[in-house]
Amino acid sequence: MAAESAQTLERGLRLLRLLADGKGGRTPTELSAELSLSRPVVYRLLTTLLGEGFVRRDAEGRVHLGFGVLALAQAVQPLLRAAAVPTLRRLAEQVGATAHLTVAEGDDGLAVAVVEPSWTKMHVAYREGSRHPLAKGAAGQAILALREGRHDYFVTEGQLQEGARGVAAPVTGLPWLEASVGVVTFGPLEESTGSRVVAAAAELAAALG
Repeated sequence: MAAESAQTLERGLRLLRLLADGKGGRTPTELSAELSLSRPVVYRLLTTLLGEGFVRRDAEGRVHLGFGVLALAQAVQPLLRAAAVPTLRRLAEQVGATAHLTVAEGDDGLAVAVVEPSWTKMHVAYREGSRHPLAKGAAGQAILALREGRHDYFVTEGQLQEGARGVAAPVTGLPWLEASVGVVTFGPLEESTGSRVVAAAAELAAALG
């Protein structure tokens, strides 16, 4: 019975991850094919997930993520922030720039953790909770690259704030998280900044994995 329960849980999580891939809703038949599960199994999973509010069905019968997932996401953000702050603090002090963790919410990037350097005379004031399109700024571009399977770091200037330079790298190896670690500053950045940001992203991925 324990093994059967674990298998059901694993299948339910696979179904939720599939619906979270940004490609839109699916019919139960499409879910069955993509998950390599029988339709009766998929219908049983959907019945449970619908009852808990984790999925919903539209007028055409396609299945989408439900609003119950939002409650889980909101609960996770404080955990992400707590895990990220030590890494971001080290990065901010090394580089002398404001460090941040940005996560994807649809087509936007949301700053869930921000740490400012302690020793610089001037730094960018970047608020936790700040939101911007993924297509603008290094943090968002790193997340878009992650969606394409690329792990590059990105450098941008003036895309979100005039005169501000940003460097960001994706947090890789975590299928449940689309995020990037980055720094932003008004001043010059050393050549080593890109590699330091990549190392910080890898450190955070290891801490969360």
